[in-house]
Amino acid sequence: MFVGSFLVLIALGTLGLIFLPGLYVGKPLGWLDAILTSTSAVCVTGLIVVDTATYFTPLGQAFILLLIQLGGLGMLAFTSMIIMAIGGRVSVRTESLTSGSRDAAPHVDGKRLAIDVIRFTLAFEAIGAIALYLIWAPRHGWVDSMWPAVFHSVSAFCNAGFSTFSDSLVSFQDSPATLMVIMVLIIGGGIGFLTMEESFLSCFNSTWRKSNRISLHSRLVLWTTGILIVGGMILFYIFEWNRTLDGMSIRDRLFNGLFLSVTARTAGFNTIDYAQATDSGNFLTILLMTIGGSPGSTCGGLKTTTFALIGLLAWSRLRSQETTSFAGRSVPDETIQRAVGLVVVAVAVVAIGVFALAATESSNHSPAIFLRRVFEVVSAFNTVGLSMGLTAELSSMGRVVIVILMFLGRVGPLTLAAAFVLRRPRKVRFRYAYEDVVVG
Repeated sequence: MFVGSFLVLIALGTLGLIFLPGLYVGKPLGWLDAILTSTSAVCVTGLIVVDTATYFTPLGQAFILLLIQLGGLGMLAFTSMIIMAIGGRVSVRTESLTSGSRDAAPHVDGKRLAIDVIRFTLAFEAIGAIALYLIWAPRHGWVDSMWPAVFHSVSAFCNAGFSTFSDSLVSFQDSPATLMVIMVLIIGGGIGFLTMEESFLSCFNSTWRKSNRISLHSRLVLWTTGILIVGGMILFYIFEWNRTLDGMSIRDRLFNGLFLSVTARTAGFNTIDYAQATDSGNFLTILLMTIGGSPGSTCGGLKTTTFALIGLLAWSRLRSQETTSFAGRSVPDETIQRAVGLVVVAVAVVAIGVFALAATESSNHSPAIFLRRVFEVVSAFNTVGLSMGLTAELSSMGRVVIVILMFLGRVGPLTLAAAFVLRRPRKVRFRYAYEDVVVG
């Protein structure tokens, strides 16, 4: 159901981009570019081969925004909401897949969370749109600012990275208010609905707070997110202060460095030209893109909890501890094994993607192209949407590789994780004899 829902939505989006009238200012997209654009929107990636601001009419931009919204929340969340709204019940399996909370936080009601996913989304997007409108209206006019405010609020919360401005947010380098609103939307959509639900209940529901505690999952998400944002910001200051941030005021440098750290983990908006960034800055961006957002969110990537568990596993082994623990709790070995498995699969897919892109784009032998290809592959697989300007230059086969990576990045890790959780271990009557292997 999960994989099929995205395939159907991508197919419908492609057909809409091909056959619906009034979507384009000029010539319509061809089939391959329509597939790539639809996949990028549904998988909330943001990689584009045409300029969304000038190539599409407002109707075409609205159609892309619809694909972003449906793809960002997932069709299971929408269908579950509809079923419950008309008085029906979803299965326990579907409820677990929709909310992702049954194992990590059994004290959170799955049905309520499935409904609150929609509530939180609409609330964040509405408040974000109003805030952006009030900020942009004096600069762009009270009428002309309405649609960009709505579009960017939805795109930012869904971590899609699509923009109705040709330069993304480069023209807002000197607008701290704009950057702060976009960052709040990105973080809100990226911490995961379970963490958002627990944080909301902990802050505003005294009855819940007295009888429950915030789960280990949410604590790990909040700590890891904070560390990544602050750590990434400091490193971007070091790498880019006299490069892409040069020429800005001190205030703007501080806000843009923070924005670089936030947007790199699957949001896809940019206030700088990444083709002009330092190799260190771009490699840091690749690492942040690989980690991504948090489980149960609109983000892609390995997820903050996976990254944190791998780090905690390494720390526990260095201290010769048998169990991996955090905040006074031990993490089950099955969860640790699942995290390791996801990392291995993700690294393998990225490696294959880089090989595939190198093979399809073999006409360019420039030494500098390798980093751009790695950047593009990591951005596509982790559904980020940042680019060093390579997307529009790709051949037809290269674009097919990007489409496959975006789809695998959106549904692959989630489907694999669900399979690990839902599949019961097979009972066997024997095991093979142990024999050790030298590692390291």
